[in-house]
Amino acid sequence: METLEGTVLAGRSFDPMYGRVVIEEGHITAVERIDDHDGDASRIILPAFVNAHSHVGDSVAKEAAVDLGLEAAVAPPDSLKHQRLQAADRETAVDAMYRTLRFMQQTGTAAFLDFREFGIEGAKTLREAAEGLDIEAFIFGSDDAAVLDVADGFGASGANDDDFTSQRAAAAARGVPFAIHAGEPDATDIHPALDLEPDLLVHMVHAEAEHLERVADQETPIAVCPRANRVLGVGRPPIETLLEYTDVALGTDNVMLNPPSMFREMAYTAKTFELPSQTVLRMATTAGAEAVGLDCGVIEPGRRAALLVLDGDSDNLSGVADPVDAVVRRATALDVERVIC
Repeated sequence: METLEGTVLAGRSFDPMYGRVVIEEGHITAVERIDDHDGDASRIILPAFVNAHSHVGDSVAKEAAVDLGLEAAVAPPDSLKHQRLQAADRETAVDAMYRTLRFMQQTGTAAFLDFREFGIEGAKTLREAAEGLDIEAFIFGSDDAAVLDVADGFGASGANDDDFTSQRAAAAARGVPFAIHAGEPDATDIHPALDLEPDLLVHMVHAEAEHLERVADQETPIAVCPRANRVLGVGRPPIETLLEYTDVALGTDNVMLNPPSMFREMAYTAKTFELPSQTVLRMATTAGAEAVGLDCGVIEPGRRAALLVLDGDSDNLSGVADPVDAVVRRATALDVERVIC
């Protein structure tokens, strides 16, 4: 049994309290408030992050797409990303992904939902890259339905790229999630994507009311990646509006475009959109976990002990007025005291 004490951002509201989190055999068994204490209130204990959308495979091409637009940078099948991925040998690809995953783990990410290119082989290389690391890889495989033998779900590039009806049916038959990009360059692929009744939509930059009414009816969560959208010049996801219709999770998208730091993604989102810090933190933790049924993202009894401990007395965080604002808007990897996954 292990006990952590400090300022705990517990439950779905993340209301700060001084307390303790009790961990046994990898799970949280108790979260207790301590009213009279003389312990270190500066330590901040929160759920470790869940990156709701990533492309870890293009770790072999960091910053290769500077100043390129969406089509030239990442669109299948002939973008710079796909050229670099095809040119990389297996050892190089695995090592690059391993180093990205290690960075994600060090910066507080407990789990990530990755769209992995190149079918079965692509999914296998990501599994290999994650071996030995305390980070949970939820892999959305690509190409044909056979990838579901090694992946956790199917990830479609977009409804305008191909007919994904059979892959959607295969995912449903296996009881695993089907996710799809939609509304990134424009709105033309949103209705076709919704026709597939996906379990997760990614981007929805150009979503309008007619689309979001269907999203609400289908109870489909959305993963947004505002920094990547900005880099690729596709627009600003209407996060404030999306939240009125469904759950919204936060992802970092392509490693070639941005470092997969949830600290950076939260700070950018909080300072670009009119959102409370609690909402942004929920997007970076609970929403991503619940989108695919992961047992983390909230500090409460019974959940997996995927926790992030920050030094609230670091030179950066010392003297903050609100610990939730501090986590979302100010904290960096240098403030990480410990990651428990």
